[in-house]
Amino acid sequence: MTTEHFTSPHGRRLACRRFAPVRSDLTYVWLCGFKSDISGTKVMQLEDWARGHGHGFLAFDYSGHGGSSGAFEDGTISLWREDALDAIDALTDGPLVLVGSSMGGWMALLAALARRERIAGMVLIAPAPDFTEKLMWPEFTPVQQEEILRTGLTLRPSDYGDPYPITRALIEDGRSWQILGAPIDLECPVRILQGAEDPDVPWQHAFRLVEAMSTRDLVFTLIKDGDHRLSREQDIARLLATCDELAGLTNP
Repeated sequence: MTTEHFTSPHGRRLACRRFAPVRSDLTYVWLCGFKSDISGTKVMQLEDWARGHGHGFLAFDYSGHGGSSGAFEDGTISLWREDALDAIDALTDGPLVLVGSSMGGWMALLAALARRERIAGMVLIAPAPDFTEKLMWPEFTPVQQEEILRTGLTLRPSDYGDPYPITRALIEDGRSWQILGAPIDLECPVRILQGAEDPDVPWQHAFRLVEAMSTRDLVFTLIKDGDHRLSREQDIARLLATCDELAGLTNP
């Protein structure tokens, strides 16, 4: 599928891939993780699966990610949430299943709370709600924390490539979007896939959603030997089977 671009109502040029449903009412929306983009294995496999089953599909890059405009270090949770809602509103119709990976799980939850009438279900892969405050900030050394407060930026080493620039704006803005401290009022079916050996999002953090979410139709799957990406062949097969299950529940 060819990547295209659209200009959001906020003037940002976002890369995306999309098609409308042809044999169902559902559109599956992929929400990328932090510093990730729509070239990854899981999103490509989900796209092929959706096309083969006649579902609609949308994947897009947040500002400063992948093929979209902007600088990564200018991003915040507010801005990326805005990108997600702009893409959903402009590029999809009808009921949605949101599929969010890592930070994309947080984005999926924020988008669902803002567009709850359109959400038919969610699949969350190693979801990282509140990660800027509850996971990232505590991991910084006192020197790094002081550097962020004094200069507005520090570089965080990454196992996936070059160090990430983490800004004071990202940390402070993220505090206003925390959702784990109160009930999350969503009633759609939710499936969570989580690796027990995830070094980035401990399974205990993801499990907090089980207690916070109001829906009774929630299944938390802990993969004993699973890592953060859950991109192995068996992991992707489990993801697609989970998406298929939700299609049967919401679009019989």
